[in-house]
Amino acid sequence: MPDIDVGRMNAEGGRGFVLFLVGMRFNRLWKVRKWWPAFFAMPKMLGELAADPELGLLGARVARSGRTITVIQYWESSEKIMEFSRSQDRHHRAYWKWFNGAVGSGGDVGIWHELYRIEPDAYEARYVNMPAFGLGQAIGRTPGQSAGPGE
Repeated sequence: MPDIDVGRMNAEGGRGFVLFLVGMRFNRLWKVRKWWPAFFAMPKMLGELAADPELGLLGARVARSGRTITVIQYWESSEKIMEFSRSQDRHHRAYWKWFNGAVGSGGDVGIWHELYRIEPDAYEARYVNMPAFGLGQAIGRTPGQSAGPGE
């Protein structure tokens, strides 16, 4: 079990970052040969990114809701994401080529992404009685003030 930081912690707000949401949806569950390779592509890419911090990924976590899997990623910059996605030496390019050829626009598997550039001091992230999590885990945390009456 992860260590719990008792009390209030805040993500450090003095730096910008990019929030990148990416995911897939199992549109046709019985088409396993279509979604299976796509499903296992993301852990391989995340492993590659974790092994080399210079690529720009600050942190990531996976969430699931019904047929949709979302990977919440925190990046140094959108430029770093683009470099990674376009690199001939990284997994993403080969997976994208496979997806376009094997799945394409047939509708068996849906994929999506959203990218948000977050400016310094334009966000708030607080955690109370939580282990390192989310943005705080990605960019660091500092102790916050105790909650007062009514907070």
